Amino acid sequence: MDNSLSPWRFCVAPMMDWTDRHCRFFHRQLSRHARLYTEMVTTGALIHGDVPRHLDFDPAEHPLALQLGGSEPDDLARCARLAERWGYDEVNLNCGCPSERVQRGAFGACLMAEPALVRDCVKAMADAVAIPVTVKHRIGIDRVDSYDFVRDFVGTVADGGAAVFIVHARSAWLKGLSPKENREVPPLRYGFAARLKADFPRLTIVLNGGLADVAAVDAALAQVDGVMVGRHAYHEPWFLAEVDRRWFADAQAAPAREAVVAAMRDYAARALAAGAPLRAVTRHLLGLFQGLPGARAWRRTLSDSGALAAGDADLILAAAAQVRAPRLAA
Repeated sequence: MDNSLSPWRFCVAPMMDWTDRHCRFFHRQLSRHARLYTEMVTTGALIHGDVPRHLDFDPAEHPLALQLGGSEPDDLARCARLAERWGYDEVNLNCGCPSERVQRGAFGACLMAEPALVRDCVKAMADAVAIPVTVKHRIGIDRVDSYDFVRDFVGTVADGGAAVFIVHARSAWLKGLSPKENREVPPLRYGFAARLKADFPRLTIVLNGGLADVAAVDAALAQVDGVMVGRHAYHEPWFLAEVDRRWFADAQAAPAREAVVAAMRDYAARALAAGAPLRAVTRHLLGLFQGLPGARAWRRTLSDSGALAAGDADLILAAAAQVRAPRLAA
């Protein structure tokens, strides 16, 4: 591996209801170096809820970041200390989620309207922990998406101690669009991320939004320090098997699909013994054979409610047996 490359060179996005610990363990079987992120966890959930349920993870998941949602500096500092104590490699502040529920909590994308508050939140966390404190944000809110707006936001927040900014290169329209529409309707402006890198050369700038193939990632990495890929990595996870060789200069061979299947069978057995339902693991595996003969049978078997209810991890092996053997290790 080329150790001069940024640790944020390739990241898998935090995605609510998707990037839980089972998903992350699966993704780690495909890439040793991709940086993984939790689903967003609110400060209230950690301060008033079940901390182990939210923060426990398998050591194999490193490098791993905890994404926090919140807007109170003291609460965020308290939760950042928890993240560090639990062994996370990074704590990330969500300034990009546009959902109405998140807006009611006065955090997420609406925080971009208050860069001084975000700066104070970042400073409180950075003063509390030694691990990196990073920010994930949009390029604007509502129809305010001039480059000057995001430049001033990044400049102000950097003064609080953040050195890594993950730029979802769309504005967040806080009224009138669903979260799904907010990932599709506001136009992508990749040039804004490139300009941020030019204006803030000492910061690490990571581009997020709409990256769905090797060519798009290559083009982005010619202009910024890293990329963050979300839904494409989830729906077509074999894409992650390309990450280490292509973007981290790691000559070690990519894993074979059959090795990934075996690892996930063993992991599922451990998860079942710990009380997790089998579906909690298998739901993340459905795209592993996307585009190969037998992929439909794989998905159908892993989604069969009766078979899942039996709670036998060998279901994963049975599903893989339906994929044509010569293509299994492709």
